[in-house]
Order: sequence, then structure tokens, then C-alpha cells
Amino acid sequence: MIDWQAIFIPVHSIPEIILRGTMTYIMLFLILRFLLKRQTGVIGVADLLVIVLIADASQNAMANEYKSITEGAILVLTIVFWNYAIDWLGFHIPAFQRFTRPPPLLLIDNGRMLPRNMRQEMITKEELDSQLREQGIEHCSEVKRAYIEGDGTISIIRKDKGETGGNAESLKGMT
Repeated sequence: MIDWQAIFIPVHSIPEIILRGTMTYIMLFLILRFLLKRQTGVIGVADLLVIVLIADASQNAMANEYKSITEGAILVLTIVFWNYAIDWLGFHIPAFQRFTRPPPLLLIDNGRMLPRNMRQEMITKEELDSQLREQGIEHCSEVKRAYIEGDGTISIIRKDKGETGGNAESLKGMT
């Protein structure tokens, strides 16, 4: 026998479910935005594991062990709402976007890698070299500027053909 009431009628109050979903979403958003570092455009096994563990650890805080489909749907809709709302606010309010996304960080300036900025984002020389090779660049001396963007991708501005020579002496220690 199917208990239709248990399937569709919430056991917990709907405002409580929305409040729990909202508070947990905001807490996780702040943790992911400010405590975890952006990566070089690739999601690794460790990153995926962190996301799964965070989801599992926060499930009880959000759901208070909900039983009905309705409670689960309300919780999912609350999370989707906040995700959309934060994206919407970031799009329409530039000051809010600076809060939600880290600004680009310069990694290469005029052919020179910037070790301090690379260290700040925990990007090794090998990782950056790999990203350059993926763009068809053999040496950082061919790069005018390279940035790690807020989403972890690396954007590269190549030097003009006439700009690539002349400073090979200063690059010996960097490559």
C-alpha cells in the first residue's frame, strides 16, 4: 500500500525548509568563494571529492531529514532560486559581481612569470607552462600578459611578432 500523504504532504513547515536551504546555500557559497582557491580551469578528483563531501555534510543541516517529495522539491527550488538570484545580482549590479567573482590576477607580465601571484593561487610553473602549450605557446617570452580569471581559466594575450625578442637574458632563471 502506498502512503500518498507521506509522499506529498510535508512533515516540516515550508518556511523552515526555505530558511534552512537559504542559510546553508549562503554559508556554502561564502566558503567556496572565499576559502577555496580557484584552479587552472580543470576540476580534479580532490575538487570533486570536496564538493561531494560538502553536499553530504550539509544535507542534514538543510533538510532536517525531510521525508516527502514536496519537501525535497522545495529545498531544491530554494537552492536553485539563490543560485539564480546571485547570478542575476552579479549581472545587474557590478559592485555585487566583484563580491561573487574574484577579479583576474596577472600571472605573466611582458614575458615574465610573476611567482608571487602564482603562489597566491597555488599555480606551479609546470601548470602554467601546460596552459601555455595548450594555446600553442612554447615559451612565456611570447606572452604579453596572462591572467587567471575568476572562473579558473587562463586567458593569454600574445605579444606582437616584433615584441618577442630582446629580453631572453632576463628569462633564463624563470624557464
